[in-house]
Order: sequence, then C-alpha cells, then structure tokens
Amino acid sequence: MTFSPQLEARFAELLTHYPEGRQRGALVPMLMYAQDETGAITQELMEELAKRLGITTLQVDEVVGYYSMLHKKPQGKYHVQVCTNVACMLRGGAELYGHACEKLGVGHKQTQASGLFSLEEVECIGACSWAPAIQVNYDFHHEVTTEKLDQILEGCK
Repeated sequence: MTFSPQLEARFAELLTHYPEGRQRGALVPMLMYAQDETGAITQELMEELAKRLGITTLQVDEVVGYYSMLHKKPQGKYHVQVCTNVACMLRGGAELYGHACEKLGVGHKQTQASGLFSLEEVECIGACSWAPAIQVNYDFHHEVTTEKLDQILEGCK
C-alpha cells in the first residue's frame, strides 16, 4: 500500500518516539493518521501497518475494533459522535442523540447519501463533567442542547 510522502514522513517521525521492540505503541496514531488520509481502515491498510510494526493483522484488527474513532468504512465529511453514557444520559444525551438522528436522517454508524454527515452513538468521550457532550471530527462540544447541536450542524454546512 502506498501512502503520501507527508504521511510516510509522519510515520517515520512518529516511530522515533518508540524504542526498538516497542514500536507497536505507535499503532493507534498510525491508524488515525492513515484513516485521515485514506478515509477508512481497510484490510490492506491493516496488513501494511502490521507488517511495518512486526505484529499480526489480527492484532491490528483487534485495536481497530476496540476504538470508536477508528472506522472500517468511510464516514461523512463531518462525523458526529453523541455520547450517551451515564453522565451524558442523565443530562439529556439520549434525547440529543434522538434529535441528531431526526435532524440528519441517519442512525447509528450511518452516513447520509450526500456523504456530508455520518452519525454514531458512543459510550464515552471523556467529557463527563461537561455533559452532554458530542464530538464532530476532532472537535469536542460540551453542555450541548438541541439548539446548540442545530447551530453546530449548520456551521458545518
């Protein structure tokens, strides 16, 4: 698999932060950077990173399956994640997720036909003190109301 020269340079620089024999620790950031460039984590991508890090493709696949920010199919240009774990749920996270489903016309792990938005209900994004919280791509939004969600989505268009 071929990556851009910029991504290859980023991988090379990243690996300098891990001692010999411990470079497996670079897997998650490598997956995230590769996903940003290619749009999704494919079988070919997992095989390539496994080879580079000296681990099995199954080990890479296990990591991809564990982390909600890693995706095997392309997401929308704006990937909206709504937390519905306990703290967020108690402060309206479930209602917020329902509103997002209605507003975007898609459900969990679905992408609009236009490719503009995809939606995902997630267990926790680590913002319990500012619940309910959402994430759009890599941007966190705290204490989100349905009105604030509508503004965020409009701002993406």
